[in-house]
Amino acid sequence: MEVIELEKPQPQAGEVLLRIKFVGFCGSDLNTWRGRNALALKPVIPGHEISATIERVGEGVPSNLQPGQIVTVDPYTACGNCSSCRRRRFNACQHNETLGVQRHGAMREYICLPWQKVIPAEGLELQDIALIEPMSVGFHAVDRGQVTDADTVLVIGCGMIGVGAIVRASLRGATVIAMDLDDEKLALARELGAAATVNSGTDDVHARLQELTNGAGPDVVIEAVGAAPTYNIAVNEVAFTGRVVCIGYAPGDVSLPTRFFVQKELDIRGSRNALPDDFRAVIRYLRRGTCPTARLISGIVSPEEAPQAMQQWHDAPGRVFRILVKF
Repeated sequence: MEVIELEKPQPQAGEVLLRIKFVGFCGSDLNTWRGRNALALKPVIPGHEISATIERVGEGVPSNLQPGQIVTVDPYTACGNCSSCRRRRFNACQHNETLGVQRHGAMREYICLPWQKVIPAEGLELQDIALIEPMSVGFHAVDRGQVTDADTVLVIGCGMIGVGAIVRASLRGATVIAMDLDDEKLALARELGAAATVNSGTDDVHARLQELTNGAGPDVVIEAVGAAPTYNIAVNEVAFTGRVVCIGYAPGDVSLPTRFFVQKELDIRGSRNALPDDFRAVIRYLRRGTCPTARLISGIVSPEEAPQAMQQWHDAPGRVFRILVKF
């Protein structure tokens, strides 16, 4: 990782020039830094968790986007032609290219983007706006699980994406159970709406979940870790006719008890990225001012300090929610 100099871009017709304020590092950035992200350009400018202001607008940009406005960005592309796009599930476009992964991202002072990707976010602190994208991924997973106030929802993994799932499930009136290995993250999960917690390192997971659900198991399980043990917990512990929502990318193949797919008549659903409505839902939530956003930001660093911060995250991954780079 190194800091380089680029020419300041100029907005073309239909584009917005953004002045970047904060960008968050996410797990995909860490894996790219480790050399484990097969999807990423090499080398690549990272960054898709974006807080910015509009610097200039090009010809043809709608009047609701004006210089000085505080915004975030939908960082995904959609081809418009694949089966996902035809079903208007643009977040799962077959040919998606995410900023900072398959194409150069926003970890820079200025970037030009199509106006359609710019989402107004007035009324929020600039550093908090960089939390919108990762939280929206968790919000989307709850939508994929069709969570209602009648459901008990188990969220496995209390990182930023899991936090988003906990918040939205609780906003929908569900009874939320949070699971993680870290007691500090579990305490924060309770503050964000979880009714109960399970420490998968110290608790008897099956016994605890049976106790919390009167022997039925959770109606919805959201897997936000991406590991073989947690995927097995999801399938083993979900209730009969329940829904399993998969967010986490496991590094290798996972062997699952497929008999439960049939015996329990499970719905197993992938959840990828987020839709603009998920972004707007997170913005509405953050405007309430009830989210302890300062506790979700593990550190704010300069571009020059970013390599050291990445090394520290690599050395102690369980202790980090989000590292923000300030421009």
